[in-house]
Amino acid sequence: MTNDKTNGVKGMNDSKHMVLCVDDEENILHSLKRLLRKEDYRLLTASSGAEGLKILEENDVQVVIADQRMPQMSGTDFLAIVKKRNPEAIRIILSGYTDVDSITESVNKGHIYKFLLKPWNDESLKIEISQALEQYDLIKANRDLHLMVLEQNEELKTINENLERLVQERTKDLEIQNQALELARAVLEEVPIPIIGVSAEGMIVLMNQQAQPLSCDGPGMGREIADCFSADVQEKVESVFSTGTAQTIKSYRLPNGTYNIDLAPLRGRFQGKGVVMTFIIGD
Repeated sequence: MTNDKTNGVKGMNDSKHMVLCVDDEENILHSLKRLLRKEDYRLLTASSGAEGLKILEENDVQVVIADQRMPQMSGTDFLAIVKKRNPEAIRIILSGYTDVDSITESVNKGHIYKFLLKPWNDESLKIEISQALEQYDLIKANRDLHLMVLEQNEELKTINENLERLVQERTKDLEIQNQALELARAVLEEVPIPIIGVSAEGMIVLMNQQAQPLSCDGPGMGREIADCFSADVQEKVESVFSTGTAQTIKSYRLPNGTYNIDLAPLRGRFQGKGVVMTFIIGD
């Protein structure tokens, strides 16, 4: 029969721990019930190994205490089965015999946590059970932590794999963009009309091959627009930046000829960041 502990500090619905005591002597079970009735766990009892196994199938038991010498099934055999079915439970042998062979068999066969002797010291038994429950909680916490670490490692592995894939995709995109940029620069160099790009700071940031001889003493790249062109050109460029509207300078004289200069602002995400000057030979 199963005996649920309902007296004491907490009822059976309040306690998070269960302790199973298995002994074929009813007076021993009664003594354990009296001794442990006020402890902070639920106490279950069984008078045989078979009954104890049935209880374990129906309850989440953390500590199992079994008498060594029982008919049909010894404590060692019983706890060996418990180890297979419920390996996380802390297993304790309670015996009135102290022969070394029995102790050795218990430890080797059932991986016993403790071997306690009858008659027991009441306070010592309470302490041993309390420590066994603490040991169970510690093992469970360590196992849960280990599982959490494994889970987090898997998540981190997935994140790293996704990150690596994103980096590869971004690298490929950058390679394509760089190739497109190089191609655009090559095409720009071959355009048969002069083209100059001016930044919002008034600096010449682009000059194709046809634009090189137009003005400036020496290279024009990186110089201010005011260093290479007259004040009215600078004013027109500033006007295009401020209004965002394309404008044209008619019949602008340069050392190598007269040009109509089309000033067009950049659009889209580069709006307000640049103006393109295109030079068309004028009359």
